[in-house]
Amino acid sequence: MTAPTPFSYAPLLPLGDDACEYRLISDEGVDVVEGPGGRRFLTVEPSVLTTLTAEAMHDIAHFLRPAHLAQLRAIIDDPKASPNDRFVALDLLRNANIAAGGVLPMCQDTGTAIVLGKRGRHVLTDGTDEQAIADGVYQAYTRLNLRYSQLAPLTMWDEKNTGTNLPAQIELYAEDPGGQPDAYKFLFMAKGGGSANKSYLYQETKALLNPARMMEFLDEKLRLIGTAACPPYHLAVVIGGTSAEHALKTAKLASAKYLDNLPRQGSMAAHGFRDVELEAAVLELTRDFGIGAQFGGRYFCHDVRVIRLPRHGASCPVAIAVSCSADRQAVAKITPSGVWLERLEPDPARFLPDVDLGSEEVVKVDLNQPMDQIRTLLSKYPVQTRLSLSGPLVVARDIAHAKIAERLDAGEPMPSYLRDHAVYYAGPAKTPEGYASGSFGPTTAGRMDSYVERFQAAGGSLVMLAKGNRSTQVTRACQTHGGFYLGSIGGPAARLAQDCIRHVEVLEYPELGMEAVWRIEVEDFPAFIVVDDKGNDFFAEVTKPVLSIGRR
Repeated sequence: MTAPTPFSYAPLLPLGDDACEYRLISDEGVDVVEGPGGRRFLTVEPSVLTTLTAEAMHDIAHFLRPAHLAQLRAIIDDPKASPNDRFVALDLLRNANIAAGGVLPMCQDTGTAIVLGKRGRHVLTDGTDEQAIADGVYQAYTRLNLRYSQLAPLTMWDEKNTGTNLPAQIELYAEDPGGQPDAYKFLFMAKGGGSANKSYLYQETKALLNPARMMEFLDEKLRLIGTAACPPYHLAVVIGGTSAEHALKTAKLASAKYLDNLPRQGSMAAHGFRDVELEAAVLELTRDFGIGAQFGGRYFCHDVRVIRLPRHGASCPVAIAVSCSADRQAVAKITPSGVWLERLEPDPARFLPDVDLGSEEVVKVDLNQPMDQIRTLLSKYPVQTRLSLSGPLVVARDIAHAKIAERLDAGEPMPSYLRDHAVYYAGPAKTPEGYASGSFGPTTAGRMDSYVERFQAAGGSLVMLAKGNRSTQVTRACQTHGGFYLGSIGGPAARLAQDCIRHVEVLEYPELGMEAVWRIEVEDFPAFIVVDDKGNDFFAEVTKPVLSIGRR
């Protein structure tokens, strides 16, 4: 065996300089005390962690980073963007403007609270950091108009909503962040189920590590992400990793721009780095998918991060993750100068263009008509047609579908509300005082795919409204039973609540909370035909990979 190389050390993920712009939250609850050996220690009261967490979770529910908003505006200004790209981008900007009012959160799925903290060796607390942070999550979710999404497992099969959105995912590390022993630094995230579900791990081999095979692989796998997580995405691809779980975690951090200052090339110290050339190539690859910002076009992604990590010679994990149009994260720090939180954009209206895309062709659909007449109208138009819906919708999602399936199993008929009305897959956030609805955007349609054939055969779910692509079984069911799947824009939940939803009432299963069956009245609710009654599916073509090594 050859002699070992001399010892050297580099962090696996060298974060680089902190260029974030912060705002001061408070200078109370922190102090500097003298310690042994002339060292100075930063003391942090538990209430500081609670207050910082609550403020961070408030901000990321209502505000976005200026760079993200600028990317949305760039879509509208891009002459190569499709009309559907521009319409989605404009709706997301309008949504950001409404959410910035601090009442309606930008997305109805206000997510799992995720907190990553790095505490320097000269920072002293009372040791209850995780509890204090969890208290901050509790305060934000119980006081604000956010949604409780966390389920406590009572048995292997039974679970119940915790009613607080706890537990949070809290990870705390003992290390000097950025080489600062007297600093405590954080990343706060709110990760909705739609984007969290689009995290993928592939166990590959050395054979993947060449340009042609890599692009073929990514052409196939990235298309499978679909639109259920609300593009345009911030996409992260991680190649390598000391373990599968580390690759996945790195992808999540990269999608939040947390690793943007990594080195741009590797070394024998075996640290991770960003490959910016491959990032540009992958971004261009996604431009050619045709998926676009949900309903056709170029803007499947805002940007791409590609991270290369060291790996065991027998293992080559590849992790893929996205941050969605609700790009909810912020960094923070506690230092001797006070408690600081990333400055997000309080005035997104400055990114709104002076344009009106509403004059472009749109088909108005009166949902007060009998179901047969609604379907006859929809049958006249091709997939990708933009619609404006007005009238009653029934809202039902996972648990309600399971309960209705149990009724069919027992020989009961399909409820009339699913026969007579279009069904909207959604679950609202809390309703603010004086509003008809809380934030009320669509949920991922694919979770209800297994019910469609049976429900349509029983006369229900003949027009469905939600977000994301669906399986071939849904396309076949719609062709067999004369059904339609309409895509709603994923993301603008606050705008839908303020501008489109006029009335909300519970129809059945009130004990299920946001999972109850609701009846809502909508006005000018935007949608697109995705699957029609003739067997056409917009996403079927754009999700087929087109690259192959043999054709190069």
